[in-house]
Parts: sequence; C-alpha cells; structure tokens
Amino acid sequence: MYSRILVGYDGSAPGKKAFDTALNLAARDGAELHVLSVVRTLDVADDVETEAMIENSLKYHREMMEPLLREVRDKRVSARFDVVVGHPAEQIIYKSDEIKADLIVVGDRGRSKFTRLLLGSVSRDVVQHAGRQVLVVR
Repeated sequence: MYSRILVGYDGSAPGKKAFDTALNLAARDGAELHVLSVVRTLDVADDVETEAMIENSLKYHREMMEPLLREVRDKRVSARFDVVVGHPAEQIIYKSDEIKADLIVVGDRGRSKFTRLLLGSVSRDVVQHAGRQVLVVR
C-alpha cells in the first residue's frame, strides 16, 4: 500500500500509460499523487535563447498536463502537478526524495538496447539511482 506516488509525465503514449497506472494505484490506496513533467534544457544556446525556450517549454508542459486534472478529479485522488527544468531522471529522483515517495512510476519508450546505450534511458537511470521502488510501465 502506497501513501505517496510520483509519476514522471512527458505527454508521450508511454507517459500516459505510466500516469494511468499511477492514478489507479493512488485511487486504490488512497495515496497522494505527484505528477512531474521535466523541461530539458539545451547545452548549446545563449542565455536569451535558453530563457525564451524554457519559458515556452514551461507553458507547453503545464498545458499538456491540464487534461489529466479531470481524470484525477473523476477518481477523487489528491494530486499535485509540477513542471521543473533539468535532466528528467535527476529531477524525478530529486522530487521523489523531496516528497518521500513510496513509489516512482515511469514509462518506457521501448527503445532498442543499442539506442538506450547511445542515448541513455530515463527509466533505466531512475531504476539504477532512485533508492526506492520504481515501476516501469510498458
């Protein structure tokens, strides 16, 4: 039984599956649900470009999560929605530590082993470094 569940949400189909799973678990257990969306920054832009990109991305991520509010209300789940800037795996782990999450739920994009090796994987990094239960939804 969980009391605090954190789900990473990026608007993708795997992200939506992760959200649906986390929402159902939170409804089942009466847990508080924390939905986190992370804006990645570019490493090769100047300050003005970076600032504008971040502002636009923050707005986009907030709007992307709005449809989820209705689902949360329908299930009568207590939820918090946050948008932060940084590396997704790092921010998910940081937030899970901050809220003392019992469970982290993330989606898996289903990339090949070769692609994960080259590009990395948020779900893999969270599983390896979180220090708490992680559910990867496929």
